[in-house]
Amino acid sequence: MKRMPAVSGHFYPGTASGLSRALLALTRDVKTPEPAIGVVVPHAGYVYSGAVAGEVFSSVRVPGRAVLFCPNHTGVGEDAAIMSYGAWRMPWGDVPIDEELAARLKNACPLLREDTSAHSREHAIEVQLPFLHRFRPDVRIAPVALGRLSLEECRELGENVANAITQDAERPLLVASSDMSHYVPDAIARKKDRMAIDRMLALDPEGLYRTVRNERISMCGVLPATVVLFAARRLGATSARLIKYATSGDVSRDFDQVVGYAGLAFR
Repeated sequence: MKRMPAVSGHFYPGTASGLSRALLALTRDVKTPEPAIGVVVPHAGYVYSGAVAGEVFSSVRVPGRAVLFCPNHTGVGEDAAIMSYGAWRMPWGDVPIDEELAARLKNACPLLREDTSAHSREHAIEVQLPFLHRFRPDVRIAPVALGRLSLEECRELGENVANAITQDAERPLLVASSDMSHYVPDAIARKKDRMAIDRMLALDPEGLYRTVRNERISMCGVLPATVVLFAARRLGATSARLIKYATSGDVSRDFDQVVGYAGLAFR
């Protein structure tokens, strides 16, 4: 099965050559990228969030496989929806799903349900694939879209994912696709986003989940980030780093209503 692009030519250039040029402008080659268990990366149009995403993927070592968790913006389908076979069509060709890894995740994680509908129009994983491909052209993926999970369900999913990959010779990179505050003044976005970022830097998934809820932070990918934090902690993560933060106002110069973008790595 081929999952066709939903935002090609809109969030990122729709041709292979145009996308390649954009990625070269948004990324850099690092001699010794750091190992990472997981990352948090934004998913807006590249003109706004591409510099943050590009710096994250430039800074960490990209292995041959990635498990990508995203929020389900469309609300279609299961609350923990995985695609476990086929490929995702992109401007340069297909990104294959790692069917063995996806099947292992489904077996280890009772919450996961096979559901292509949750992914068909969802952009938040699609925009990560060019960055992964830039540094690992042979990358294979396991895509998971999340919606309406409780804190305990996030814990269960994250820890089960960790258990499923802990013995892998080369563990897949865990990617949480998330933007931060949405459509608030720049100063408020930076203040509220810092609350969430501090919980991620503390490797505190419970604190992140509760802070976003209690402070009404419009972080769309709090569930993916919480799941990845639980997984990273189970896999032995001892440190976190904020790689880059920005808001859309840095590009648009409109600081009255911005979206925040944070890039972090856990290791």
